[in-house]
Amino acid sequence: MRITTWNVNSIKQRVGHLLGFLDEAKPDVVCLQELKCQDESFPRAEIEAAGYAVETLGQKAYNGVALLVRTPLQYTELLRGLPGDAEDGQARYIEALVQGEGVAPVRIASIYLPNGNPAPGPKYSYKLAFMARLRTHARTLMADEKPLVLAGDFNVIPEPEDAADPSAWTQDALFLPETRRAFRALLAEGFTDGLRACDPSAGLYTFWDYQAGCWPRNQGIRIDHLLLSPQAADRLVSASVQRHLRGLEKPSDHVPVTVELSDG
Repeated sequence: MRITTWNVNSIKQRVGHLLGFLDEAKPDVVCLQELKCQDESFPRAEIEAAGYAVETLGQKAYNGVALLVRTPLQYTELLRGLPGDAEDGQARYIEALVQGEGVAPVRIASIYLPNGNPAPGPKYSYKLAFMARLRTHARTLMADEKPLVLAGDFNVIPEPEDAADPSAWTQDALFLPETRRAFRALLAEGFTDGLRACDPSAGLYTFWDYQAGCWPRNQGIRIDHLLLSPQAADRLVSASVQRHLRGLEKPSDHVPVTVELSDG
């Protein structure tokens, strides 16, 4: 099972890139973030025609997450929204249990974690509260011992080697010590960073800002992650970054990241 996460930074602008990627890579499950559209505006017909079932949690102009599941795989136990705060109206979390004939179940979540800037401030407080809720929910999910993959734009630079210029991020919410502590606390629940488990090298980035020539100078950061529970990590075959998509015309500032799990 190939599972991809991709912050598309507006599905309406990037649908052509997405369809090209689906045809090229044929991922089994795609976790999308930053759709920037409501559910009824999502280009469902085009993606269904490409062979994928679609579930979305949209929001006008902001946020938005989706799960795309390639047939003949099926999904159940769909959950829209991260539990723990009934007042949270931001569209940042969707999960489902995905399985198929000869493919053991994997619970997969698409997550768009808050940016949190400026910090300190209410946006940063929301980010940390969201991370705490995610950790609580993940602990609950881990208890049933089914393979679990938390995939998405976490807006967290875990370590200095995950940034081309760490000094440029020391005051940013993505790299503040409290952010990184919260991310390590999530990992401590038993998760494996899928990409790092396969490739510990420096210079491995998933985001390049549109400004200041960051892409041509490779001034990137790694903020898109796939976290695997022990049962999922046992099935990990490979992980990769589809870096070449950043070079397309009018690209997202993020690129897809993919893990492959054995069928179990």
